[in-house]
Amino acid sequence: MTPRRSPHLPTQEAGLGTAAPFVPRLGDLATDSAREDRVGVVVALPGEGSATTYHLRPPGGGTQWSAPADGTTLRPVPVKATHATLLPGRDAVYDPRARQGSVPVEFHFDDGTTLDGALILTSPELERLHSQTSRLLDAHERALGGTS
Repeated sequence: MTPRRSPHLPTQEAGLGTAAPFVPRLGDLATDSAREDRVGVVVALPGEGSATTYHLRPPGGGTQWSAPADGTTLRPVPVKATHATLLPGRDAVYDPRARQGSVPVEFHFDDGTTLDGALILTSPELERLHSQTSRLLDAHERALGGTS
């Protein structure tokens, strides 16, 4: 099964700093700023049937509420990253002017989606990572019966 890919950030329109608005779909989770950021599942959309506003219900069930048809009080519920893995076939690079290294990684989210990114490390962070991965490799060799 191929993991789903998701941008996780609003798409950018022509102008700088103008993110695409959040337009909830049926079944989406959304927070409602007019309700102290209460989280709800979108159960009805404006313009569908007799609905003139968004209708939301708590994820576990409960009393539904409505939000304005323009969706201005609704925001997407952010997914949480669970871990990151190294991107295959991509090498880390070091920028001597910036004194930073960049390691290509793939972030994995709790909803099953992934996103390519980079782990940016300063020189002290690179040294710390080297020390930590050296200890991991030593432990790996000991576990396999090798010497270190």
